Amino acid sequence: MNRRVVVTGLGAVTPIGNDVASYWEGLKSGKNGIDFITRCDTTELKAKLAGEVKDFDPKQFLDAKTVRQTDRFEQYALVAAMQAAEDSGIKDQIAADRLGVYFGSGIGGFDTFINEHNTFLNRGPSRVSPFFITKMIANMAAGMIAIQLHAQGPCIEVTTACATGTNAIGEAMRAIRHGYADAVLAGGVDAAINPVAIAGFSSCQALCESTDKDNASTPFDKNRSGFVMGEGAGALVLEEYEHAKARGAKIYAEVVGYGSTCDAHHVTAPESEAIASSKAIADCLAEISIECPAEEIYLNAHGTSTSLNDKTETKAIKKAFGEETAHKIHVSSTKSMTGHLLGAAGAIEAIAAVKALENNLVPPTINYKEADPECDLDITPNTAVETPLTLAFSTSLGFGGHNACIAFAKI
Repeated sequence: MNRRVVVTGLGAVTPIGNDVASYWEGLKSGKNGIDFITRCDTTELKAKLAGEVKDFDPKQFLDAKTVRQTDRFEQYALVAAMQAAEDSGIKDQIAADRLGVYFGSGIGGFDTFINEHNTFLNRGPSRVSPFFITKMIANMAAGMIAIQLHAQGPCIEVTTACATGTNAIGEAMRAIRHGYADAVLAGGVDAAINPVAIAGFSSCQALCESTDKDNASTPFDKNRSGFVMGEGAGALVLEEYEHAKARGAKIYAEVVGYGSTCDAHHVTAPESEAIASSKAIADCLAEISIECPAEEIYLNAHGTSTSLNDKTETKAIKKAFGEETAHKIHVSSTKSMTGHLLGAAGAIEAIAAVKALENNLVPPTINYKEADPECDLDITPNTAVETPLTLAFSTSLGFGGHNACIAFAKI
């Protein structure tokens, strides 16, 4: 069994918009969602900037009891998932046991862990919240989405660091392709803008320490100096093609390829020759039967703005596509606008790829000032480009050596 899989719903909560329409408008216009951190006091912290979600009131979408009993990461996930489900119209159009959820988080309820640990130390074990565990554990976003949708099919929580969202989408595609579900709500979420997380990422020399928000997340630029943490959630409804067609669903794109590998090299640093990361892209390419000119391909790069990632990813793209093709395809890193959403990055970037394909428009890599000869692809500097597109890819390369690539095509 090798069934076709399509995208029929999208939902997003991001630093540049709390729904897909505003998120896409921000991407098109090159909106910078990075600013000074308001979530906590940064006096003692090296990193001062982040891509915070703005103007988000969970009580606009969730009842007061749910808000009280959930961490911020669960709230973002639920809202994005509800958007995607509504956009798709999948609810009540599918048997409960044929609807699945593949939704991941890189970190889970980090805010809750800190708050309840402080309660334990300062007020004693009896004052720790009865909701501590369910607000903290990373699988709870997937579990709560399943409850919300009454999805009784496979419910899988993916945690592969920065590759989480992409792996969730790819594995969901395989579940549908091979007949384990007829539709899956897939995506990723993280909400870890807090002092402990910022200090930890800073200590492993990953975060940018600039105080200039227009010179902080600078993927592929020669002077890039670390990633900027972001937060949010992205959700996609994937559906078997014939099932979607039979119910008259809107189809955004077809999911046509997926590759997943591991560097098996280092906990944070990518393997410098891009052996496994290029294979993830090549494996994704191998599943695609569509032929099109290189100029009609868009790749939303992982593009974290760290020195090692961007040059290694450039090498991976060249190895997978071949030097000549690699220099012709359209590439951009939307992390320049949103920051790095950790476990949500692959999900919102998959949405960016789908919307780029739908609108024949490549979103830009903003903040780009000085070319790096080691990152010599067409990275779409500063301004969006209108151009015919047939295929769109999204790559994710996570701590632990996790590599993933997903591909979409027009249908």
